[in-house]
Amino acid sequence: QVQLVESGGGLVQPGGSLRLSCAASGIIFSIHHMGWYRQAPGKQRELVAHITSGGSTNYADSVKGRFTISRDNAKNTVYLQMNSLKPEDTAVYYCHALRSNVYWGQGTQVTVSS
Repeated sequence: QVQLVESGGGLVQPGGSLRLSCAASGIIFSIHHMGWYRQAPGKQRELVAHITSGGSTNYADSVKGRFTISRDNAKNTVYLQMNSLKPEDTAVYYCHALRSNVYWGQGTQVTVSS
């Protein structure tokens, strides 16, 4: 059974930082491309950041220079370091795994507000 379990969300003030984690089980993590998506109320789910099995990364323009995606294959975990958070970053953040199939986590809420 495949599981992607996100953690690290919460309430943070504008300009603050959070680190999201996604622990994977039931898949061969090292060969999967991993990503973080987010969905704000009333908006479509959008790609935030992506990291390939080889470690190449790409980011949405709105988070470039502020967010960093990384992976630890020994821990079967992908991370999203989020700095200089803005109110518009408020959303549910979802972990995503892709190889021959697609898997999603249950999501973790990030709220940026003073």
